[in-house]
Amino acid sequence: MNRPTARDFDQELIDLYDYYAHGKIDRRTFLERAAKFAVGGLTAAALLDLLSPSYALAAQVPKDDARVVNETVSYPSPAGHGELHGLLARPAGSATGKLPVVLVVHENRGLNPYIEDVARRVALAGFVAFSPDALSPLGGYPGNDDDGRAMQQKLDRVKVVEDFVAAARFLHSHPSSSGALGVVGFCFGGGIANTLAWRLPEIVKAAVPYYGGQPPVEEVPKIKGSLLLHYGELDARVNAGWPAYETALKAAKVDYQAHIYPGVNHGFHNDTTPRYDQAAAELSWSRTLAFFHTKLT
Repeated sequence: MNRPTARDFDQELIDLYDYYAHGKIDRRTFLERAAKFAVGGLTAAALLDLLSPSYALAAQVPKDDARVVNETVSYPSPAGHGELHGLLARPAGSATGKLPVVLVVHENRGLNPYIEDVARRVALAGFVAFSPDALSPLGGYPGNDDDGRAMQQKLDRVKVVEDFVAAARFLHSHPSSSGALGVVGFCFGGGIANTLAWRLPEIVKAAVPYYGGQPPVEEVPKIKGSLLLHYGELDARVNAGWPAYETALKAAKVDYQAHIYPGVNHGFHNDTTPRYDQAAAELSWSRTLAFFHTKLT
């Protein structure tokens, strides 16, 4: 069976899954509303399985790839949850040199295999990458997204933001860091990337939010670094905040680039779900790495 894509599903069902994945509706409500799309022998539960991530696909850079050195490290977060851990990845052979650093921020479900793989991709491109796990206070990513999502919803949102502020400061001052810090985040992590740009303007030189929630417009003038923003054309939920954000960026004369990829959904970069769009993902990623090489090196 060929791997399903977003085009194999009704857009209303894709949007319904987006609401479920972001905690707007529970599993029972999803299944009830998805029932009308269950045709041809498929059940609503089967549709949910098809739309959900398959992490066997998340291995563009395997854990044992000799080109990347991986380690789990801890860092303090006194204004957040106290102490967290995350994946630190760097190019092999770079142990004694200083490199630009990139904070990789996960979605709303903890440090899952897809985000770990993205961190290794960043390291393979010549950066030191660090991806914290916001679920550290609860024992870390539990091995599946449904439980991870429920766990993240239990955390104090204000403290979670402070955990990523602390992570950025930790990475910026890491012995492997050249002092040039970038941030890339996806979904929830895209919102964090936007937040760190204005919360830490003195150290964030480049931020790349993928389909991330926008900051309050009154905070935009604080941004001093450069932004590269990626949106999916069909992502009406997140895109609703873009016009006001763009107006504020222009008014504040922030250095930014924005791309809205035609015909793709929220999550188009995540190669473990049907919402993945290879062309948009590869183009956006090549732009992301080029952006970091330009702004951080």
